[in-house]
Amino acid sequence: MGYIIFLDRDGVINQDSSAYIKNPSEFHFIPKSPEAIALLTQHGFDVILITNQSAIGRKMVTQKVLDRIFDKLKRGVAKVDGYITDIYFCPHTPDAGCDCRKPLPGMIRQALADHNTNPSQSLMVGDSAKDIECGLLAGCAKNLLVATGNGKNAVKTLGDKGIIPDFYGTDLFEVAQWIIRHVNIA
Repeated sequence: MGYIIFLDRDGVINQDSSAYIKNPSEFHFIPKSPEAIALLTQHGFDVILITNQSAIGRKMVTQKVLDRIFDKLKRGVAKVDGYITDIYFCPHTPDAGCDCRKPLPGMIRQALADHNTNPSQSLMVGDSAKDIECGLLAGCAKNLLVATGNGKNAVKTLGDKGIIPDFYGTDLFEVAQWIIRHVNIA
C-alpha cells in the first residue's frame, strides 16, 4: 500500500453537530469534500477514515445506523469517482479509558498494521486539536488542519500547546490540493 491519508469525519467531510449525527438524514457533506477525496484517490492516495463516534457508547446510535451513515458517505464519494479505502471508529465515551479514542493513536496504529504501512507514509487531516495530536502521537509524516468544523478553535488550542500543524487550509479541498503539490508518492 502507498501513502495513506487519514481523515476525521465530522467537521472535515460533513457538517458537524453538537447533537451528534444520529441518522443518515443528518449527514450533510461540506461543499467540495467528496471531490477532495476523489482528488486524493485519483492521485494514488489511500483514504481511511479515523473517527470518534461516542454516540454509540452514549446509546444514541446503533452500529447498524452508523453503518448506514458510512454507506451514505461512501456513496457520495463514489459519485465523484472517489474511494474510501477503510473506516476505523472509536465507539467509546470519553471516560471509557480506551486507547482508540483520539487523541490517542490506537485507530491509526491499527490501520497502519492492517494496511502494512509505515507512519512515515501517512498524513492526518482533521478539524480538532485531538486529530492533530493523534497524528503526532502515531508518527504521521504530516498533520493538517482544516478551518471547517472546529478548526478555528483548534488553532488556538494547539497554539497554547506549542503545536503548529504542517498546513492549515480553509477546507478539505484546499488541503487535498496542498497534499498533491507537496507529497511525492512516486
